[in-house]
Amino acid sequence: MKQLHLLLVVGTLGSIVGLMGCQHDPEDELGPLVPGQAGTPLTVQIPANFPQMPIPVDNPFTVEGVELGRYLFYDERLSGNNMQSCASCHSPQVAFTDDGNQFSTGIDGIQGRRNSMALINLAWDTRYFWDGRVLTLEEQVLHPVMDPIEMHETWPSAVLKIRADAAYPPMFQAAFGTSTVDSVLVAKAIAQFLRTMISGNSSFDRFQRNEGLLSIDEQLGLQLTQLEGGDPALGLGGQFGADCFHCHPHGGGRMTDGQLHNNGLDSEFADLGAGGITGLPEDMGRFKTPTLRNVALTAPYMHDGRFQTLEEVVEHYNSGGHESPTVDVFMKYTQGGLQLTSEKKQQLVAFLNSLTDMDFVNNPAFQDPGQP
Repeated sequence: MKQLHLLLVVGTLGSIVGLMGCQHDPEDELGPLVPGQAGTPLTVQIPANFPQMPIPVDNPFTVEGVELGRYLFYDERLSGNNMQSCASCHSPQVAFTDDGNQFSTGIDGIQGRRNSMALINLAWDTRYFWDGRVLTLEEQVLHPVMDPIEMHETWPSAVLKIRADAAYPPMFQAAFGTSTVDSVLVAKAIAQFLRTMISGNSSFDRFQRNEGLLSIDEQLGLQLTQLEGGDPALGLGGQFGADCFHCHPHGGGRMTDGQLHNNGLDSEFADLGAGGITGLPEDMGRFKTPTLRNVALTAPYMHDGRFQTLEEVVEHYNSGGHESPTVDVFMKYTQGGLQLTSEKKQQLVAFLNSLTDMDFVNNPAFQDPGQP
């Protein structure tokens, strides 16, 4: 295929991650595939400041699988009206978010109620969606197609459209050893592609790898992220820092702990978050920690897109947030907030801007390949 050479140089970075459990269409009768039975194994390098990824037992990277996933990610035939693809709400130019929209609009003109999450370094995640309701990337891929307020299509219908394109069965044959198209293999291919989308060449990354420098303000902002918030005179361990490291650790390069937290946005919850899935009181108002990578490109912020600027986000944390039964212990509402000076807020924003990775945004291997 004409795009193979691009995928072999996934230029900046990548590797492999865990998967399990996808659902079959009622018409699907494929058994489990034997790893390595088809496709050209693809080794994708990852940044030196990143950990290795766990390798999916039943969905290893192949050149053909990643290529197929890239085409499917941009294919509008996965939607009910053949006008919306995965990329419609995840644009490369804004780190695979939805072009500054607070909420995404589905094919029927209905807006969702949560902000479109950035698709960055998903290979290391162990839960997906803002409420963490699925545990594998393969399963996550299945949901937007079926969601009535998103792509609003059934998988049997989507599969029929993909099968009808003469270009696709040979691509499935090359990637998976069968020309039969089903939802499981579609999800596996897209998941392979998504896992290659690794961002790890920002100014901060080069600084970590001793390949470049940060400005003084950026370095001071970095230091603030590693210090506890609050006034040390209160005797509660405060260091007048920004207190970011609990939920956005730098180690491993991900800039997220991938866990669920209530970060003090509300005292009462219009959206229950994980609590709406589990029904457990302790999960009410808890949402997945997003990555800080490319955060300067991914406004608006929070699960409901309520903040338009990084300065607003910083001020929310500086205020200490709102008390509720499940508010995270790391929020400093009991101490009067972080108590950052204006200068420190500016330094923190400067550091957040240093996490922008334009090599990731402009990587040709992640762009729309056109029709297969």
